[in-house]
Amino acid sequence: MNEDHFPIDANSDAILNLEEKIKALKGKIEAIKTKLFPFEQSLRNSIADLLIEERELTILYKAQKKAKKEKRLAQKRKGKNYKEPTGIVPVSKKEEVEKANQKEKKRLYKEAMLYVHPDKFSMQENEQQKALETTTKLIEIYQNGSLEELEAFHAHIFGGNTALSFNKDITLVKKTTSNTRYLTNEVERLEKQLTNLLDSYTYKVLTTYKNPMSFVEELKVYYDDRIFKLRKRTRTKK
Repeated sequence: MNEDHFPIDANSDAILNLEEKIKALKGKIEAIKTKLFPFEQSLRNSIADLLIEERELTILYKAQKKAKKEKRLAQKRKGKNYKEPTGIVPVSKKEEVEKANQKEKKRLYKEAMLYVHPDKFSMQENEQQKALETTTKLIEIYQNGSLEELEAFHAHIFGGNTALSFNKDITLVKKTTSNTRYLTNEVERLEKQLTNLLDSYTYKVLTTYKNPMSFVEELKVYYDDRIFKLRKRTRTKK
């Protein structure tokens, strides 16, 4: 056995199976995107003017709603019996949990980042690239993922599943969380992404319409109606 690598644990077969599933799912998703995204871009190009007008009117409508709310509050403040809220605003249990979760996420992120930072592999070009990919994923989960997702990826890293070769004097930190958890979550995420793509209306149009671009006429009807309603709400004239 190569001493520069950690021993493969009892879950090695499960890990290989999960990695194969992930590879297959990514292939299916990429194949669909290759066909679907150009089609969606063609649809957007065909109704570009309508999309722009709808967006501008939506922003205007939200701004007008905000202005009306602020005006009502200003009028309320002028009332004789109005009193500004005073005292300490109690922190809800949900906010306390979120604060604690964020603190734990920060701890896990720092610990994992120190462990697989690309600078540790500056003399190993191949390893440095793997470390860069791992830290990129780590940053993505830290910024956009949940605590559970970060815990799973943290366990994945410390379970020796990143294909990185550490020096043999580095001690592997033992974790109680299964190192297959991240891969299982990744399979579920990709399966959900694939399902969403297959269930998307534009994909159904692309795969069932004899002439998919005829869908442009349906989109024009929808946006014409929405723009008409937004004009009434904002009292704007063309």
